[in-house]
Amino acid sequence: MFLRHVIVFSFIALLAGCAGFGARESVEGHGSPAQWAANKQQLTGLDGWQIDGKIGIRAPKDSGSGTLFWLQRQDYYDIRLSGPLGRGAARLTGRPGKVSLEVANQGRYESQSPEALLEEQLGWKLPVSNLAWWVRGLPAPESKSRLNLDADSRLASLEQDGWKVEYTAYTQQNGYWLPERIKLHGTDLDVTLVIKTWQPRKLGQ
Repeated sequence: MFLRHVIVFSFIALLAGCAGFGARESVEGHGSPAQWAANKQQLTGLDGWQIDGKIGIRAPKDSGSGTLFWLQRQDYYDIRLSGPLGRGAARLTGRPGKVSLEVANQGRYESQSPEALLEEQLGWKLPVSNLAWWVRGLPAPESKSRLNLDADSRLASLEQDGWKVEYTAYTQQNGYWLPERIKLHGTDLDVTLVIKTWQPRKLGQ
């Protein structure tokens, strides 16, 4: 009898743990949840990359396009934009808690938050901290998300923190299937990323 109670209790605890693990994600679409879990695990381990591509931005007061360079090394990032919105070059560098923004012909600014820095200096309400997840085809883990999978169990779209992110093309590089074209729709800002080259790296162990 004691053993039976232990088994039942363990089973209930396991179910509770599983429910908690996926509680922040609502998964829909045509893909396999098991395959999505495998894809997610692989992409989560990807903690370094270099991206070259183009960015298009539409905001109430500004719109335009430019080139994008993004170097990621675990929690450090170096994101450079050239020519968007007629502002010239901008470079965002940092890690959690310490961020720097350099804007051509304007100066250098620092903050603890990349979101606050971009809104203060450029007027963009862009969830930079989420982008490191979204650019890999993953939801950010800190908040609830609604996911729609394609037939290959990759993200077709996600909704998170007031944003809708659409993935319209993927490319395979070094064994990873990675987004090639991403559209982000926010309240006052639309962003299109077209990634021409992906150089993924797995740095941590």
